[in-house]
Amino acid sequence: MSQALTFARPYARAAFSTAREENQLAAWSAALGFSAQVAADPKVASLLLNPTLTQEQAVALLSPQGASASQSRFLTVLAEARRLPLLPEIAGLFDQLKAEAERVVRAKVTSASALPEGELEVIKAALARRFGREVEVETAVDASLIGGAVIDAGDVVIDGSLRGKLDRLQTALAS
Repeated sequence: MSQALTFARPYARAAFSTAREENQLAAWSAALGFSAQVAADPKVASLLLNPTLTQEQAVALLSPQGASASQSRFLTVLAEARRLPLLPEIAGLFDQLKAEAERVVRAKVTSASALPEGELEVIKAALARRFGREVEVETAVDASLIGGAVIDAGDVVIDGSLRGKLDRLQTALAS
């Protein structure tokens, strides 16, 4: 995985640079997301490794409808370098660069039960104050947390779950 990210990083930066010059960050993000989703399909992934598949066929397969000329050229460069299987990593890194440029923090809030909208807004406002940026929140439910929530915002993880507190208590008692 880390090797794939290492190979994908320069391509993601190049795509981001081109998208920024064209003022098309959202369009590029959508196009890369589509291409990445198609490339991640197991059948397509094995097809991309098939030597009988031409570069033009691969680009046509992975290009979203209405792709710009620069997006198609980008896929062609990836095909020439045999890096099309890296599209999921490239798309993820591109979205990270886009979020950084737009000063947006993406956070995932996993709670033991569905959070009421009011609580979610309080969490979102607290994260916005902490990071000094706009916050996009994704939610998930994991009953094994017993109670509370875990907030994952990139490099910052805040574990306020009952399961986390019990784990910390067990560690403290064991030592």
